Amino acid sequence: MADSTTYQGLGRRKAAVARVWLRPGESSWSINGRVIDDYFPLARHRTVAGKPFEVTGMEGQFGVHARVTGGGPSGQAAAIQLAIARAILKVDEDMRVTLRSHDLLTRDPRVVERKKPGQPKARKRFQFSKR
Repeated sequence: MADSTTYQGLGRRKAAVARVWLRPGESSWSINGRVIDDYFPLARHRTVAGKPFEVTGMEGQFGVHARVTGGGPSGQAAAIQLAIARAILKVDEDMRVTLRSHDLLTRDPRVVERKKPGQPKARKRFQFSKR
């Protein structure tokens, strides 16, 4: 997993953190030791995770091994997407323009706002009673 022909990338989204290793010549996906179809049953999550390959035309050229922690499926898929995009840059720096034009290198900073005391949620208030 850590030989010289392995390219690593790190991605984050919401509460999810993904570490991805790309191996040239393979075409398999392994996420936390599971096949991508088992890990992401919804097609939209698989599409989000594989978008950097689709945009750069590198589909099927790399084997993907990913370890993801935290968050839910949407955040994890987006974290994998960013990690793959960063790993592709290590493979070929010329892909930066393509990845940037599809907004795949920008880390989405939005996270859940914390709950405030005296309120049921972050912004929701308890019903006000005048009398």
